[in-house]
Amino acid sequence: MADEALGHLAETVLARCRARGWMLATAESCTGGMIAAALTDIAGSSDVVERGLVTYSNEAKIELLGVPAATIAAHGAVSEEVAAAMAAGALARSPVAVAVSVTGIAGPGGASPGKPVGLVWFGLARSGCAVHTESRVFPGDRGDVRRLTVERALTLLAAAAE
Repeated sequence: MADEALGHLAETVLARCRARGWMLATAESCTGGMIAAALTDIAGSSDVVERGLVTYSNEAKIELLGVPAATIAAHGAVSEEVAAAMAAGALARSPVAVAVSVTGIAGPGGASPGKPVGLVWFGLARSGCAVHTESRVFPGDRGDVRRLTVERALTLLAAAAE
């Protein structure tokens, strides 16, 4: 997806959240803040984007988002359980209506049995709703995986606010 299309998608997220009176938070690992950056590249985004947390290390996931250390130990940082806990933690620790989380293996290293390069888990938490999780295995190099992750995260936010 071209940067222009990504910008349009980010504008859609902001417009839909604004229409609902929603603030949002991001909890990012493999994207290192790229989701928040895509949103805050747009002037006026401060009325929707409340915070973006880059929780790259396991310690940051535990300290900033309240992800249980036992969950990381049992399932690994790149897992459905951690993505769900990240999104729920961002929602619980922020005055927001919706939070998105991403944790994945952007590459080129880091793969393990059952967890290939390109695997990304997403979490989407909304007030009063169960946390939605999903995974994707994206093709390409590190840059491709990260861009596609941002695109999917913004798509999830746009759908949640529709």
